[in-house]
Amino acid sequence: MTTMLVASSGGHFTQLAELWPRIQGSDSECVWVTFDSPQTRSMLQGQRVEYVPYIRPRGLASVIKNVPQAFKLIRKYKVDRVISTGSAIALAYLPYSAVRGIPTHYIESATRVEGPSVTGKALMRIPGINFYNQHEVWADDRWSYLGSVFDGFEAVKLESPPQKIRRAVVSVGTMEDYSFRDFFVRLANYLKDADSVLWQTGSTDVSDLGIDGKEVVPAHELEQAMREADVVIAHAGTGTALTSLRMGKRPILVPRDSSHGQHIDNHQFQTANLLDNMGLAHSRRVEDLKPDDLLEAAAYKVVRLDQPGLLELKSG
Repeated sequence: MTTMLVASSGGHFTQLAELWPRIQGSDSECVWVTFDSPQTRSMLQGQRVEYVPYIRPRGLASVIKNVPQAFKLIRKYKVDRVISTGSAIALAYLPYSAVRGIPTHYIESATRVEGPSVTGKALMRIPGINFYNQHEVWADDRWSYLGSVFDGFEAVKLESPPQKIRRAVVSVGTMEDYSFRDFFVRLANYLKDADSVLWQTGSTDVSDLGIDGKEVVPAHELEQAMREADVVIAHAGTGTALTSLRMGKRPILVPRDSSHGQHIDNHQFQTANLLDNMGLAHSRRVEDLKPDDLLEAAAYKVVRLDQPGLLELKSG
């Protein structure tokens, strides 16, 4: 059996990479379909992968342009099953695989705490697709609760927490076209005396802030920096939050605000609040972020106490 794994780079890819080893049949052949980025290059070394043209969030024109390649790749690899965590890339692949009678599965992002995304709602119009969510509270006869990428994590208080922040990671993911300048302005001041800070800045211009920003950082480099850091401060993207937890850190999550032009909507507030309520993160707005918050977050480590269980997809 050959499974095609379809996901946009960034948080959607991170979630599928986390869930795939838990899915029944993950020991079979697979091919990844995603966007070319330092993250995906780093994490997919040695695996079979097709890099496809970037699709912007809600970019219908670029979805349509990707459809012919979807036809080609599904036939090329004689795909028996398609699994996607979105986002817009799913719209180019899942309708075609479903129409062809190939078992097709869409897993909604853990970011969507209260209901499906625009992509999920659009795919619901296509017959033959199986739908799953990561929050049991809104599971119904159409959306089956699958489990979550956050299963099994727990925060534990350190016996000897740091008294000063010496090493930090500041990360805002790889979204194009959305600046998060207020976030960096505030943290540039708070972290000016730290010994080492990895500033992953995305599309935000920080050239006048006196910090050494990197637009993108390979996954292995980001993970190592998080592992060694006293604290991780990040936007409330699911991929960044999940990576931080996996590296043993309880992050400070600062949601992007769409009213300030920082994102397409306000779903990051849902993610930050969810993880704060679970005790796995500290949720703060930019304007509420204080230096003491950094020391509070640094006083904890995150461990995975329980091995997450096997995830079973529907047979059809």
